[in-house]
Amino acid sequence: MINKRTTGEKVFDVINVIIMILLMISCLYPMLYVLFASISDPKALSQHRGILLKPLGFTLKGYDLVFSNPNISSGYINTIFYVIIGTAINIFMTSLGAYVLSRRDLYWRKLITFLITFTMFFGGGLIPYYLLVQKLGLINTRAAMIIPGAVSTWNLIVMRTSFLSIPDSLEESARLDGANDFTILFKIILPLSKATIAVMTLFYAVGHWNEWFNAMIFLRDRELFPLQLILREILITNDTKDMTIITDASQLGEQDIYKSLVQYCTIIVATVPILFIYPFLQKYFVKGVMIGSVKG
Repeated sequence: MINKRTTGEKVFDVINVIIMILLMISCLYPMLYVLFASISDPKALSQHRGILLKPLGFTLKGYDLVFSNPNISSGYINTIFYVIIGTAINIFMTSLGAYVLSRRDLYWRKLITFLITFTMFFGGGLIPYYLLVQKLGLINTRAAMIIPGAVSTWNLIVMRTSFLSIPDSLEESARLDGANDFTILFKIILPLSKATIAVMTLFYAVGHWNEWFNAMIFLRDRELFPLQLILREILITNDTKDMTIITDASQLGEQDIYKSLVQYCTIIVATVPILFIYPFLQKYFVKGVMIGSVKG
């Protein structure tokens, strides 16, 4: 027997679809606007008002100016370093912590878990945080971007919950064969937690890619600045002098016009690379998050 859908259910579906379409447009249009603006003619772009649904002409002059800035190149290199090294350390340290907290025979496990969770809700503030990093001798070093945030409490709890879902019989069998804790972790636990590891990798990598606040506080040398801090200078302080220097006197009046174009191009340059990571981890994303929410 086929159940006929009520009028209320049909109305709900229609409203739901409309809301989803509006949300999709609200998320997609700003990205398309920046993309179209970045390849538009700067003069036509400066005169345009309202919605932008297609490029106004076509030019790659903005990207030429962006990549001519040495700060962009050094920022890219630094950011890639922070993402690769930082994410590797994050996953390693989080895995070790999650494995320890997932052992049911650990003394004071509940107390240790509570103390770690407590840090999610209460912190010392920015000044003690800065003084701690300073006393550790990490100011104006690459380590300042990696070591202080080596473990995320939320990610640690999610990974611990994932490890708890793995049957104890696997660990018991491995111990009977003489396996130690490191062997169990790296040969059994982690291979069975690929979905969770993939999600944690995405979270940590995106966090490192978008990091600028710690860099603004702890770094002094521009050679250590990540890409996002360079982007912040360009967008907020309007610092485009390294990219919009025009030597031709006939083009001096166009320098302000090119500033907006450079800003749009910089946003694309800083955003697009991280977008390519998500498709490779998408199939693990929902599964990994749900595993971490099954058990407490």
